[in-house]
Amino acid sequence: MPDTVIQPQIPTTPVTDEILKKLHAIVGDKGLVIDEQDKKPFVTDWRGSRSGSASVVVRPASVEETSQVVKLCHEHGIAIVPQAGNTGLMGGATPWPTHRGIVLSVGRMNKVLSVDPVGYSMTVEAGCILQTLQETAAAHDRFFPLSLGAQGSCQIGGNLSTNAGGVQVLRYGNARNLALGLEVVLPNGDIWNGLRALKKDNTGYDLKHLFMGAEGTLGVITKAVLKLWPAAKDGATAWLAIRDPQAAIEILSEAHSASEDNVESCELMSREATDMVLRHIPGVQDPLKADTPWYLLMQWNSSRPRSEGAEGMAEKMEQFLGEQMEAGRVLDAVIAQNESQSRNMWKIREGVAEAGRAEGPGLSYDISVSISKIPEFIDKGIKAALEILPTLRPHPLGHIGDGNVHFGFGAPKGMDRPTLQQYAPAVTRAVNDLITSMAGSISAEHGIGIEKLDELQHYRSKIELDTMRTIKRALDPKNIMNPGKVLRLS
Repeated sequence: MPDTVIQPQIPTTPVTDEILKKLHAIVGDKGLVIDEQDKKPFVTDWRGSRSGSASVVVRPASVEETSQVVKLCHEHGIAIVPQAGNTGLMGGATPWPTHRGIVLSVGRMNKVLSVDPVGYSMTVEAGCILQTLQETAAAHDRFFPLSLGAQGSCQIGGNLSTNAGGVQVLRYGNARNLALGLEVVLPNGDIWNGLRALKKDNTGYDLKHLFMGAEGTLGVITKAVLKLWPAAKDGATAWLAIRDPQAAIEILSEAHSASEDNVESCELMSREATDMVLRHIPGVQDPLKADTPWYLLMQWNSSRPRSEGAEGMAEKMEQFLGEQMEAGRVLDAVIAQNESQSRNMWKIREGVAEAGRAEGPGLSYDISVSISKIPEFIDKGIKAALEILPTLRPHPLGHIGDGNVHFGFGAPKGMDRPTLQQYAPAVTRAVNDLITSMAGSISAEHGIGIEKLDELQHYRSKIELDTMRTIKRALDPKNIMNPGKVLRLS
């Protein structure tokens, strides 16, 4: 929680007038943000719950400019906070309040450099908006599967740096599974060019995986070679009222074969989370006004066009859902009849984070356990939290196909944020202890950033922490690259 993390030691070398002139010489007028009001979006996190400071925001327009900026900072020991779309939830792209260095934004590096539809890849700059990449792939009859609620504003450099997850991980994997190669500016300013569109390259350590998930602590991702897939030609989306979370994982288990391995997404939604979106997100309709506490959003997609007279995805899904109703797992269901209805279903799922922000104070945990343990975790986790604060309002949901649950709680009615924060450490310890006892992860896809700095220190083994520190010190001995994020160095 924001109020409980003790700030680590970070470099506090200021940006002098002389350094500012040198930065201006590298990036020009368009590449510097100096005015305090203009800097505010870059030093405040997406939720508005955490803010820091920076002497200047630097926006290079190329990898060469990025390299020169980083070399200058390295020479003078000036701290750098790399930033892409600034949509993260853990404060990884937000400077600490004592930060006296720069925020380095990759947003001006936003070109799609090449698309290879035959080889199923595209090469892009780090500042490309995720939705732009999805649309670019679609224009070439290809599909880029990374999909998350912030896709209209998040940038691919940040997606890769945080190893973003999203709603299609169960079929395509996390962001690190979607990249063939990277270009990275290292903490000393050197450029590592690993832009190879190779699926097989066994020549020693696979360096790209060092930088994906490191949250900018080991370097600045400036370009990437991304994998593409065939575009979907036949799909079906359904909103199901289900018996309980155990039914959800059983439905998913049987859906893989029923869909001929075409399950693309499977999202568990609680009634509380659904109602929260309906309250706060304009234009959203309840697809199924069923009186049940649990729902499932499921999408099947096939790259094979439906042939005339043949059974398509919608027909297969309808038959499957009928069987699940007979088994007592599905209580009611609706299959989207058009793109508008499908989009409405997805808007409910994608609107949860925004609705949660509008709802007011809350606690949120991004956890993962093995898929078969999800029902047990939800049951025990809610009980553990309510033992500490019985009036908490649980609204769990998750990407159950990959074991990821967003385990959220709204504050009791009328309780303000400072009061809720008094309970946060105890709830956090209870939830994370349960996760650890079930061999799960305290951060499934959102990363560590600032928010979970101490939790990582508490739950990861000494060997793991020492190995991560060794890597950090080897690549960034001056500790200038996103210092004080992910890992405490002492």
